[in-house]
Amino acid sequence: MKVLISTDIEGVAGVYHPEQTRPGNPEFERARLLMAQEANAAIAGAFDAGAVEVLVNDSHGGFRNMPPDVLDARARVVQGKPRYLSMVAGVEEGVDAVCMVGYHSRAQGRGILAHTINSFAFASISLNGQELGEAGLYGALAGEYGVPVVMGSGDDVFIAENRPLFPHATFVETKKATGFGSGVSLSPEQSRRAIRAGVQEALAGHANAKVKPLVFAGPQAVSLRCQSPSLADLFCQWPSFERVDGITLRFTAQTVEAAVRMLNCCSAMSSMLR
Repeated sequence: MKVLISTDIEGVAGVYHPEQTRPGNPEFERARLLMAQEANAAIAGAFDAGAVEVLVNDSHGGFRNMPPDVLDARARVVQGKPRYLSMVAGVEEGVDAVCMVGYHSRAQGRGILAHTINSFAFASISLNGQELGEAGLYGALAGEYGVPVVMGSGDDVFIAENRPLFPHATFVETKKATGFGSGVSLSPEQSRRAIRAGVQEALAGHANAKVKPLVFAGPQAVSLRCQSPSLADLFCQWPSFERVDGITLRFTAQTVEAAVRMLNCCSAMSSMLR
């Protein structure tokens, strides 16, 4: 069994504030170690379940947050950007299952540090009328490669949003959201124990039940609400985008992968307006 662990930071136990997610300050230096330790717990759980190979994908921000020398040496590490498959890069290597560790709820949700891909640029993203966060988008992208999401960890809002998409997955609640920047968290040690056990349980269940991947039939009608009219102005420089109103645009992509790649291009473009 070959496993991909995609690790974000906002859903990690003890992380509440944007400062903890942005390089260049002591709060981030502590948070990136908490992120790496939760990744290590997931790696250990995968090997406990009989995995023969584990890839761990650094899926936050610039994709180079977790110090490689801190990560479990048994895993291979996917880091750096740009990369076409972004938060699930590595899924193309023939993995059998994806685990999402440290994930968060979608933009405009009520979870801790809720956003979708880019908090500066995107207010909401929908595929064929269904609003999705990062877990849904990248879970469907993994699904196009025939790979199911079998486990996720994060706050209670993240779990409530994504359980309908991944009904057979094992979810680990690391904290309860009481606001965008507040909540009640497990201790890092408790969270790591729960994640290790959750990954082991999920992979054992996947092996026994053959969990099906999330598949969205194409083509994908994508609706993107931007955070400002100026961002919509910028993104509509792309000729295939249609302007719906001041902040909403839409476009069609033949696959989820194509949609995600186009959205990530918009995310990169948005930096010119910061």
